[in-house]
Amino acid sequence: MLNNKISTLYMSQFQLHYHNVLQGDFRLKKINFLLVFQVNCPGCFLHAIPICNALMENPKNSNIQFLGLSTAFEDFEYNTEANTKRLIETKEVVGETLKAMRQQGYDKYPNPINFPVAMDLAADKDFDFSESALLICKDHPRYVASDIETKDLIYKNVLGFLKKQQYISLTFTLNQMNGTPSFIVFNDQMKILAHWFGHKHEEQIQQLLDKINP
Repeated sequence: MLNNKISTLYMSQFQLHYHNVLQGDFRLKKINFLLVFQVNCPGCFLHAIPICNALMENPKNSNIQFLGLSTAFEDFEYNTEANTKRLIETKEVVGETLKAMRQQGYDKYPNPINFPVAMDLAADKDFDFSESALLICKDHPRYVASDIETKDLIYKNVLGFLKKQQYISLTFTLNQMNGTPSFIVFNDQMKILAHWFGHKHEEQIQQLLDKINP
């Protein structure tokens, strides 16, 4: 989960899908800082949320919009919208996160979540993956360098993979995230400026934001 390298995704355009804003005003600005988390992810609560709060409170970042997106790519019985609502409303935590909090001496999450939070949109049977699959392909070096026949094969493979999944959280899956916590910095044109997975020190992230937002 630890990763000290800041890198961009293959995806240059961020695909953001969400529903049911659970807290705050989920509105995009010129520069946006998104934390993608799961409620059953202890690292999200021990490190990512406190750092996101601290960065948001830094006056240097006053024109950056900080956002949180609750997602689910595993442990679907825990990583639900209902549990995310309980977290926001009562600070109740579940599963491995609850175990981690109890090791710290808490039965609930002791820190505030100061930024707006929405729920990642789950694909239903009617969702059309055609455009999303093409966007994934177009930003992949192998696809770009291939001939038409190979491009068609790659596209069909990606589309087939997406359609076979029993449960897909669209933002997490379509942006090919590796896990949670994941961080994405993107602009108002949905261009990804930076992306990383796992814990980083606040100072390191602030240095990155200073370069993006001088």
